[in-house]
Amino acid sequence: MSKTVLITGTSKGIGLALAKTFLSHDFEVIGTCRSGIIKELDHPHFKAWSLDLSNTDSIKNFDKYFQDNGTQLDMVINNAGIGPDLDCDLPEENSFKQTFDVNVTGTTFFTEQICKHVKTGGKIVNISSRMGSIDRCELADSVAYRMSKAALNMYTKILTNRLSGTHSVASVHPGWVRTTISKSNVNGRLSPEESAQRIYDFVVSDFRSGIFWNAETQEECNW
Repeated sequence: MSKTVLITGTSKGIGLALAKTFLSHDFEVIGTCRSGIIKELDHPHFKAWSLDLSNTDSIKNFDKYFQDNGTQLDMVINNAGIGPDLDCDLPEENSFKQTFDVNVTGTTFFTEQICKHVKTGGKIVNISSRMGSIDRCELADSVAYRMSKAALNMYTKILTNRLSGTHSVASVHPGWVRTTISKSNVNGRLSPEESAQRIYDFVVSDFRSGIFWNAETQEECNW
């Protein structure tokens, strides 16, 4: 029987590449984006659902679908995220709130709702960033994004402790990927497809719960 993975933020970039990668390995894939329409993916084993992580009602409606249909998941990949201040030197209040609403608050409460639909032995993986690593904070830019990923990493550790013995949880740095999330990323070392394949290899492995993994270098990150 094929396994089912839920991937948030699959309309473009790493999320879209992840959906295609898992489909190529015979997974059933549920992908999300705000509109619920992903024209780039037309596959019999793919379903696109609407989810806005900044909207509490959207998260509740998503959970209700699972309750009504009894869908059970093998894996959840929290990929959706924003970085409006990635090219900024100083914090700005509106972008700060937007970033935390999606990357921290929305992702946390979405996961709290959805983890009860993950099978025992299942996996929850948060797509984070080395920019959230306190150990290597050498620059002073992208304040909201960096702080949001540090907070997401803490949630990974908390969830690891709570789900110990029943589920595996991890944070993953996808690498420096050529996406449109920031101006500098156009020069990224990895294509979305290359990053997605490395993330896939990690997710399907027997990884140690509570790890922060660098998909680009295939080694553990410091928190």
